[in-house]
Amino acid sequence: MTATPFPVGEIVATRRPHRKDAARNYDALLTAAREAFAAHGSEASLEDIARRAGVGIGTLYRNFPTRRDLFETVYADEVNVLCRAAVELAGREPWEALTAWLDRFAGYMVTKRAVREALDNQSDIFTACRDSMYAAGGPLLERAQRAGVVRADMDFSDLLRMVAGITATAFDDDAQRDRVLAIALDGVRAVR
Repeated sequence: MTATPFPVGEIVATRRPHRKDAARNYDALLTAAREAFAAHGSEASLEDIARRAGVGIGTLYRNFPTRRDLFETVYADEVNVLCRAAVELAGREPWEALTAWLDRFAGYMVTKRAVREALDNQSDIFTACRDSMYAAGGPLLERAQRAGVVRADMDFSDLLRMVAGITATAFDDDAQRDRVLAIALDGVRAVR
């Protein structure tokens, strides 16, 4: 897999400020928003996000004029991280690359649930994110199928829905979620 730019990468790059101090504030706001959305859902307080980022509310609004802008940017940034991870993992053995990427996908789902409520499935951002995720992760599945380590009777959409369903469940802790995901992924392995 090459470092082909994904549509979401272009969106993320065009939204990020170029000045170093502004970029630092922007990155701090994204980190704080991601944490707040994971902890409090889509109703997380914008004032709390600004406080967590160590900036004023005016800085938040300068970067993200609406709550929707913040949701879209957090979502796009998360998908961009997943796309970069697929490129980084592509050199590993097929099964290891696929399961490492799916582990990262499971972590991403925590944030996605919070911001998904605020996004329209037909928006340009959502479409670019979905297309980018399929372009990044799909080849990992196809490679594992060609290597004979993953069952051939499934497609990437099946796999993402399975992992998304698992991550939508409440678990006692991350270790339990990881065990359940590992059990499910055993069912994805090709029978030899």
